[in-house]
Amino acid sequence: MASSLSASTYDGWTREELIARLTELDNVQARPKQRPPSPKPRIKKTFQFNAHSRRKIALKFCYSGWEYGGLAFQYQKTTLPTVEGVLFNALVKARLIDPEGGFDGCGWTKCGRTDRGVSAAGQVISLWVRRLEFGFDEDDLKDVPLNSSLSKPTSIQNEKYEYEYLLILNRLLPPTIRILAWSPVSDDFSARFSCTYRHYKYFFSRNTATGSILDIERMRTAASYLVGEHDFRNLCKIDPSKQITMFKRKVLSAEIDPISIDAEGNGDYVLNLVGTAFLYHQVRNIMAVLFMVGHGQEDPSVVTSLMNVEEGSEPGATEVVDTKPQYQMADALPLMLWDCGYPEGELDWRTTNGASLSDENEDGRSELYQQLHSIHSRSRVYTALNNHFLLAASRFHLQKNGLPAPSAPSSTSQVAKLMISLGGGTYKRTGQDKYTPLLKRNRLDHVDLTNERWRLGKGFRRNERKKALDEEGSIDDLDGNE
Repeated sequence: MASSLSASTYDGWTREELIARLTELDNVQARPKQRPPSPKPRIKKTFQFNAHSRRKIALKFCYSGWEYGGLAFQYQKTTLPTVEGVLFNALVKARLIDPEGGFDGCGWTKCGRTDRGVSAAGQVISLWVRRLEFGFDEDDLKDVPLNSSLSKPTSIQNEKYEYEYLLILNRLLPPTIRILAWSPVSDDFSARFSCTYRHYKYFFSRNTATGSILDIERMRTAASYLVGEHDFRNLCKIDPSKQITMFKRKVLSAEIDPISIDAEGNGDYVLNLVGTAFLYHQVRNIMAVLFMVGHGQEDPSVVTSLMNVEEGSEPGATEVVDTKPQYQMADALPLMLWDCGYPEGELDWRTTNGASLSDENEDGRSELYQQLHSIHSRSRVYTALNNHFLLAASRFHLQKNGLPAPSAPSSTSQVAKLMISLGGGTYKRTGQDKYTPLLKRNRLDHVDLTNERWRLGKGFRRNERKKALDEEGSIDDLDGNE
C-alpha cells in the first residue's frame, strides 16, 4: 500500500516516475466506493378473486349522518365522504370484494338511500363476498368455477366456517360507521326489493327557542291523516332527473311518541313513520308541515288538502292542490332510518361467524356495544355542557316569566308567530308582518311541466352521462330517499 512506503523510497525516482505515481494515487482516491448489490424487488402478487368461491350476505349497520355527504356513492368529488364509499373501501381492504368489479360486480343493493346529514340505525345492504374456504373438504370445492357467475354462484351449505365480518370490518371502519350484524341470504335476496317496510324516526322538542310550545295533539291529528295510500307530491321534493310521474306511497303508521317528558308533557318527542316506500325528502317535508300545525299556524286538515291533488282523491278535502306550495323542509339532523323490515324467515341476523343471535353469549356482543356506549356517554357530556351554557345565558337573557327577552319592540307572541320551527334547533323567520297560510302561498310548477322542462334542457344530457357511470342512480328514489 502507498501509505506504507517511506520517504526514502522515492529518493531514486525520476521526475516522470513521481508524476506517474501521483496520477495513480489520484485515480485510486477518485474511484467511487462499491455499494452492495440492491435486493431484488419483491413481486407483489395480485389477489385472484375469481379463484375463490363467493356467498351472498346482508349487512345491518348504523352511521352518523352528519359526518357524511349521504349514503350513496358519488362519482363526482364530494365535500364529505359518502357512507357507501367508506364501506366499499373497507370491504376491498378486507379482500371480501373485488375492487375491479365495483358495486355491480358484487351485486350491491341497499334498502334506502339517505341524504346528507341523515343518520341510520338499521340500514341494510346485500352483496356477494368472498367466503372462507378453510375447513372444507376438497370435494366441497372441486365444482367451484374459476369465474363463477354473479347470478348463479356456487353455494356451499357448510355454515360452520365463515369470516368474522363484524370484527374485520369494524376494525377497518371509522367509529361513525358500525356493522351491527350480518345474515346469510338466498341468491335472489335484495336489500332493496325484498324490503317490506322502512321505519323512519324524527326527533324534536316540544319547547322551542321562541318560548312557544308545540301542540302535540294537533300534530298527532295531522299525522293520522298520513296513514294509507296517498299522493305525496306536495309533501316531497320533486327531482326532475328521476322523471317520476307516480307519487302514491303507502304509509303504514304515523305516531308521535314521547321520549323524555315531564308531568306537563314538556320534553322530547319522536315521529315514528313507517311506510312501504318513500319519496325524495318526504319525511322532512311532512315534518315541516307538522311543525306548522304544532305552532298553530296551520289546521291539521291542511295535510289532507295537500294530498288532494285531484277532485275526490281525498274525502273531506274542499280544495284541489295539484301543485306544491312553497315552504322549507325540516332539518336533516334529527332524521334517522331506524329499521328495514323483511319477510319472516328471510334473514337470520348474527354477530359471529356461525351462531345466530339467539345462540350467542353476551360477551360475544359486548365489545361493539361498549364502543357505542362510550360514544353515547361522551354525547351526554356535550349535552350537559350545552345545558349549562344555556343556564348561564338565562341569568341575563330570560325574563321572570321564563320567556326569552324580546330583541325588538314587539310582543313575544308576534315574534313566535314569525318564527317557523324547522327541527334540530333551527328556525326560519318569515320576514313578513303576517304568516301566510300554506294554501295561499305561491305554488311551484306542475310536476308534468317540471319534468318536460328538464327533458328539453341540459339536465337530460347531463343525466345521460351520469347514468353511463351509475345505471342504478336513476331509480334509487323510488324506494326511499331521505
